[in-house]
Amino acid sequence: MNDVLFQGIGMTSRRTRDRLISRLREQGISNEQVLVTVRDTPRHIFIDEALSHRAYEDSSLPIGFNQTISQPYIVARMTELLLEDGPLETVLEVGTGSGYQTAILAQLVGQVYSVERIRGLQEKARKRIQQLRFRNVMFRHTDGGMGWPDKGPFDGIMITAAPEQVPEELLTQLKVGGVMVLPVGDGNSQVLMRVRRTGDEEFERETLENVRFVPMLAGTVR
Repeated sequence: MNDVLFQGIGMTSRRTRDRLISRLREQGISNEQVLVTVRDTPRHIFIDEALSHRAYEDSSLPIGFNQTISQPYIVARMTELLLEDGPLETVLEVGTGSGYQTAILAQLVGQVYSVERIRGLQEKARKRIQQLRFRNVMFRHTDGGMGWPDKGPFDGIMITAAPEQVPEELLTQLKVGGVMVLPVGDGNSQVLMRVRRTGDEEFERETLENVRFVPMLAGTVR
């Protein structure tokens, strides 16, 4: 990543990012490719300028529309889980949000298909991805629960908001052998899950850790 994108956020930028990566290692993130990508991706461009001084903290931050940018640990953790079985060619991201997770995926997989229900968020994310000159991302404004069937089935699916149950429609868009990573639960209790499609109608589900995400709102596009 071009270091020009880090100009204007202080001389300590690299040390701050290195500190963040050290913390992610301590929390158990071990995929070096994921760690380098998180370190070298300018998170500050995905949040409001007023919060840019907090960009490299390991915390979630507001991005408007009652949505948040996930903390770096969660981004790294979900990405690591998605890629654990090896490289992926096509990934569906449900919930573009700020575009930060999109940018991480764009550097690690062949093609990213990202859907977002809030047009204002999607338009900002598209501009940021263009600024970073990634050419392997496609965007669609739609209800996330519908996915993007015309582009599937996908090697991987990442959901960045929490449905109360694993969405059946999205399971059908996962290739046999593919992996889905998502939070599941309501506002009081959510867990991070990984689902592997092992056959036409066969899925293996792992519950990994407690998390907290904004809810996935089906049937609402704005």
